[in-house]
Amino acid sequence: QRCCVCGQTGATITCCDTDCDLGFHLPCAKEGGCVTQFIPPYRAFCPGHSPEQAVEATPEPDTKCPICMEPVGDRKTYSTMVCPACKTTWFHRDCIQGQALCAGILSLQCPLCRNSEAFLVEMFIMGIRIPFR
Repeated sequence: QRCCVCGQTGATITCCDTDCDLGFHLPCAKEGGCVTQFIPPYRAFCPGHSPEQAVEATPEPDTKCPICMEPVGDRKTYSTMVCPACKTTWFHRDCIQGQALCAGILSLQCPLCRNSEAFLVEMFIMGIRIPFR
């Protein structure tokens, strides 16, 4: 099967949407905006069927990621996320992924409001890999 991101053959991960036959390589997933959920039932989504955050919020002008202190942009995107609890903390997907890998499931929380329950659930759904340490 061809990868919907790079176009090469050998894509082994397919979108879990029943009407979709797109596939991709795991290394291509992030580059292509694909979401892979690392919790049972271990589903994967192509860019067209990826879950989106339900929070209807937009960042204030000049909002910075509290992890890297770089601007986050002006809206939710694949690479820009918001805390589902406080709805004011905006961060980059790569930044929160790095934080998750370091912190683990017992310590990961919103960098600003410190919510962990709603934050963890949302991060799992959005494809952030959080190791059990």
